[in-house]
Amino acid sequence: MSHPITIALSKGRIFKETLPLLEEADIRPTEDPEKSRKLILGTNHDDIKMVIIRATDVPTYVQYGAADIGVAGKDVLMEHGGDGVYELVDLNIARCKLMTAGKNDYQPGSGRLRIATKFVNVARRYFAEQGQQVEVIKLYGSMELGPIVGLSDLIVDVVDTGNTLKANGLKPIDHIADVSSRLIVNKASLKMKHDRIQSIVDQMRAAVK
Repeated sequence: MSHPITIALSKGRIFKETLPLLEEADIRPTEDPEKSRKLILGTNHDDIKMVIIRATDVPTYVQYGAADIGVAGKDVLMEHGGDGVYELVDLNIARCKLMTAGKNDYQPGSGRLRIATKFVNVARRYFAEQGQQVEVIKLYGSMELGPIVGLSDLIVDVVDTGNTLKANGLKPIDHIADVSSRLIVNKASLKMKHDRIQSIVDQMRAAVK
């Protein structure tokens, strides 16, 4: 029996949009993660499993070899730093933008800005490149509240339609990066299980095209 292959995915939009691409590589889960409580799903291959984890944990599982392959948003990869993983394919799914946003009447001042975000590393890097002094406040959700209640001047968050911002009296300000989901692979796995992983990667790459 050859070494099994583990694919790390997160529930929701990324899972749904990755399935047709995996299907092209002849990989199908035996259960729906939205309906199953299992964290490890079997597939139509005995030696390929899927682990269902939080989106932000996918690069960590792949970095440490707990998963061989993963699908993660570019926003999550930028925050993680990408150590120990190869980013091999832009899957062109779950597209959105990473942006700064603030209240509709926000005016840039000269003082030190407070930024609320879960993308702490991304925010620090971005504002350092702008030569702007900032204090970054880590939040785990509902970033939009930051400027409304006076916790922060700006937020850094992913913006899809912009409707949530608008509904809360905020506006997108600066564009930091375009985000889509990427296929990542553990560096050691790619060496040890090269042929099998490469064939999955090639089939998914072809499916994207």
